[in-house]
Amino acid sequence: MAAEEKAVLKTVYALFEGMRAGDSLQVKAVFHPQARLMTTSVSSQNQETSVREESPWDFARAIGQPHDQVYDERLRTSEVRIDGPLATVWTEYTFYLGEQKSHCGVNAFQLIKTAAGWKILLITDTRRREPCPEGR
Repeated sequence: MAAEEKAVLKTVYALFEGMRAGDSLQVKAVFHPQARLMTTSVSSQNQETSVREESPWDFARAIGQPHDQVYDERLRTSEVRIDGPLATVWTEYTFYLGEQKSHCGVNAFQLIKTAAGWKILLITDTRRREPCPEGR
């Protein structure tokens, strides 16, 4: 794996380490100031696809709030593509609340290379309950 790919993945992994630790500052540190979070899901009732946007800053704040269970998003695969200052990372994941499997899907990250290193500009994810393989 090339050094630049490792640097991109280091940013992505830092997000999930911050989530597991409940560290809102670590989570905020990986985001670009113009970052966005998007979730797509398909209704089980009418098969309609919905898209929901969440502020990365609200997300980080929620991560830092006291909670009983560890937020543990386990990645299974990571595919990285880089062109100059733009990187895309595609990851399959399974999300656990503590030891209980909650949901799974795919994360699609867009990162921008800045003077401070790689920063997450956009995350779009899918979420489903089943089938969910075990995460690493």
